[in-house]
Amino acid sequence: MHTYDEPVYLISVVAKVLSIHPQTLRQYEREGLITPSRTDGRMRLYSQRDIDRIKMILRLTRDLGVNLAGVDVVLQLKEKIEECEAIIDELRQEIAKLSKQGTVPPENSLVKRKNSYEIILFGE
Repeated sequence: MHTYDEPVYLISVVAKVLSIHPQTLRQYEREGLITPSRTDGRMRLYSQRDIDRIKMILRLTRDLGVNLAGVDVVLQLKEKIEECEAIIDELRQEIAKLSKQGTVPPENSLVKRKNSYEIILFGE
């Protein structure tokens, strides 16, 4: 079994599985929407993470009518939200650790409410 980030799928396999032309995948790469790994012979290899990202791109373009520039914005915002959530989680862990040590007054700690932002696409 391969890990989620392990590049193992050739462009022809990904194109066939997703029912798209290999040129579409090359265009996504030129636009900077995906970055497949390369072998020493310069062959593109895709991971399951890449495939899931391509599926999201296809949903945004086909189902929601978003152009590739819009897809780029959506993907960048999604990544930024994930980064911010990771930072917030780290800060919460640090506060919890300090609170257990009794060094942070409760009025100075973060609010315990957690927001999660996800892109939900209908019609799959």
